Amino acid sequence: MASARDRLRSHFLANIGKVMDQKELREIAGDITEWARRIRELRNEEGYQILTHNDIDELKPGQYLLRNPIPIPAFERTISKETRAFVIDRNGFTCQMCGAVAGEPHPYDPQRKTRLHIGHIVDKSHGGSDEATNLRALCSVCNEGAANLTLDRPTAIKLLTQVRRANRKEQVEVLQWLKRKYPED
Repeated sequence: MASARDRLRSHFLANIGKVMDQKELREIAGDITEWARRIRELRNEEGYQILTHNDIDELKPGQYLLRNPIPIPAFERTISKETRAFVIDRNGFTCQMCGAVAGEPHPYDPQRKTRLHIGHIVDKSHGGSDEATNLRALCSVCNEGAANLTLDRPTAIKLLTQVRRANRKEQVEVLQWLKRKYPED
């Protein structure tokens, strides 16, 4: 039986120029939870120019389009396992965009556990490097939607403002999380 990636590749190539939605592609992939990752692999590793709403305005979120069957060379993967491990550890096993923690239920999609990826702060397509100083941990949800965006880290005053706006139960939850993260010795 063909892999999900093979099935998706064949489906895109058989439907060049046709807008496809995530439901259709999930079914083609065999209803696996990592169907979007397989599409990213087709884009990033094989070089297929699969477009989304981040690329062209005519597409809505969750829609995909392959206009050209000829892949272009993808970037070479040059980030070592050691660098990946260093960056994820340096970032506290936490997504640097939404704060989701590796292995815990994702805050925006509680049905799946958070999986971390390595993302570029300045994307390679904009001249960024694979140095650890240009890398950050991102969850799969944020990495899929990042689209070469660089968001500033919130300042302490912004974080405190958000905590103050939360109800008591949520404030206590933040306090408990901080106590677990920074236990008293």
